[in-house]
Amino acid sequence: MPSNVYEMRPKPPDTEKITINLGFIDLGQVDLMVQEGFYSNRTDFIRTAIRNQLERHADVVKQSTARKSLDLGLRNYSREDLEAARRAGEMLHINVLGLATIAQDVTPELARATIASVSVLGALHASPAVKSALADRTR
Repeated sequence: MPSNVYEMRPKPPDTEKITINLGFIDLGQVDLMVQEGFYSNRTDFIRTAIRNQLERHADVVKQSTARKSLDLGLRNYSREDLEAARRAGEMLHINVLGLATIAQDVTPELARATIASVSVLGALHASPAVKSALADRTR
């Protein structure tokens, strides 16, 4: 590898893939809406439907987020963050609505020593070893 080429960390995806099952009639109606030009594809229809429901229930989501003391959006926990918590003798309670990321250089031992609980509504990105080490602390 040439000395002037550096491998960049891969950027985490902005979305998470989910799978749903629909009845044939519902699916046919979605396809009809796509065919009639209301939506560009099935995914566009589903995203729009989800956004409309989230907007419809925005007050409930806002109240629940505040009541449950959730960090909203993206939250990254670096090795430095966890080492600082260990030095301070603190245990972290990770409560995120969105995406929580534990850095790839965090060891399972450091994670167990500094993270008391993990509750993520959305997605948690961490190494398989760290996820396994925190399995009994994850809700």
